[in-house]
Amino acid sequence: MKMKQIMILVLLIALMKMDYKLKNWRLTMNKKGLIIIILAIISFALLGYYFISNIMNRMFINDPNINVSELQKLPIPALLEDENPDENISDFYLNVQQGKTYFFKELATTTLGYNSNFLGPVIKVKRGQLVNMHVQNDLAVSTSVHWHGLEVPGEQDGGPHQKILAGSTWNPSFMIDQPASTLWFHPHVMGTTATQVYYGLAGLLIIEDENSLALNLPNEYGVNDFPLIIQDRSFKSDGSFLYNDTMMDGVVGDYIIVNGAITPYLDVNQVKMRFRIVNGANASNFNLKLSNNNSFFQIASDGGLLESPIEMTRLFISPGERAEIIIDFSKYQSNDKVVLLSGGQVVMTFNIKDKVQDLSELPTTLSIIERLDVNQATALKTIRLDGMGHMVTINGKQFDMDRIDDNVNQYDTQIWEISAPRQMMMGGEGHPFHIHGTQFQILSRNGREPNANEMGWKDTVFVNSGETVRIIVQFKHKGIFMYHCHILEHEEAGMMGQLIVN
Repeated sequence: MKMKQIMILVLLIALMKMDYKLKNWRLTMNKKGLIIIILAIISFALLGYYFISNIMNRMFINDPNINVSELQKLPIPALLEDENPDENISDFYLNVQQGKTYFFKELATTTLGYNSNFLGPVIKVKRGQLVNMHVQNDLAVSTSVHWHGLEVPGEQDGGPHQKILAGSTWNPSFMIDQPASTLWFHPHVMGTTATQVYYGLAGLLIIEDENSLALNLPNEYGVNDFPLIIQDRSFKSDGSFLYNDTMMDGVVGDYIIVNGAITPYLDVNQVKMRFRIVNGANASNFNLKLSNNNSFFQIASDGGLLESPIEMTRLFISPGERAEIIIDFSKYQSNDKVVLLSGGQVVMTFNIKDKVQDLSELPTTLSIIERLDVNQATALKTIRLDGMGHMVTINGKQFDMDRIDDNVNQYDTQIWEISAPRQMMMGGEGHPFHIHGTQFQILSRNGREPNANEMGWKDTVFVNSGETVRIIVQFKHKGIFMYHCHILEHEEAGMMGQLIVN
């Protein structure tokens, strides 16, 4: 019997003894006291399972045979080729497939990817283009492809209603009609979203427009413009993934990976570099900073460019969120090293190389963001995110595919008040809240103006425990759309609703 099973058995025996004592106390305890004791037993049982599970898992994960012997070079996802010669129409082909990836030397991990073994390509489009996607599901199970952040009709959104059966294809078409931005795509099929993302299904969708191309920002892909898909994973001693759902606040990994490599490095010249950061983790927040505490500039949030660059030394980013930043490496000398950290954990390392000519710019004005008018709002919607682990709800309800939770008229503007009440038990560290098919603006956090880097377009907003966030949102496209917590285990446990735009 494995040590973890032995420890759980010990816990169960202890609970049985407590139950025996409880039966003897029933004759003398009043009902209120009995309820308190029962609740205490359940709480200790859950906490005991949580701690034992995590401790024992780490005993197996930290096997001496699993070591990151040397840093890997940052993998750069390929740009997906447009198969249509018409500059106004794009045709892209995606194969959802299984493969093998070597996160550790000589240890193969079974993974999933789009057109590759792990993760997927970058799809680059322009505003005004008609995009035809051709998705072939080569897996043995169903999947879907949700265009996270893309403003499209409900039937093109790729949510759980657009399931792609094993061996079948899906061919959505949509017009790109939103500002330049860094979006992403990933599965959204009920019951397996979390595991499919964990095993590697994620990719980037980059939109350019006339404004973004005229700004002279760093935008040469793979030269001074890089995607950073940041995730975390745990592994078993044979190199396979350990998907460990602790039943608390989602699956958190032991290793940080970027673009599919564990804490990689990137050689950079002494120029301005643009990084398109995606938090693609199942449940983990990342609080990013440079090891020398130098500043950088955030230039974009989920839905596009900010009005002006925001100088900062920390970037908090929760699951589903994106941020574009500029790091100016001209401040450094050849052979310097700068580490990107999240808290105390290494994310990746920048190796400073040569001083070369830099023709890119960081303009003081990036875009003009038209603010949605609160006076035009037709409704105030209250969203309450309750619970943790597998006991989560929105407004006291768990997701039902056959239930529409709200009806909205096309082009209506609404104010949503999203709250995450504090939890009595361990956990409840906030929820990243995502709405499909639209971009919104944040009005306030606990009645106060949001941070400057949250004043742009958003499709995912982190709502901390005990916090209330107000947003203003407009729905431009008809159809059924999801709204949910982007901790993927919470989403699958039922922290999701759906609305229909008529």
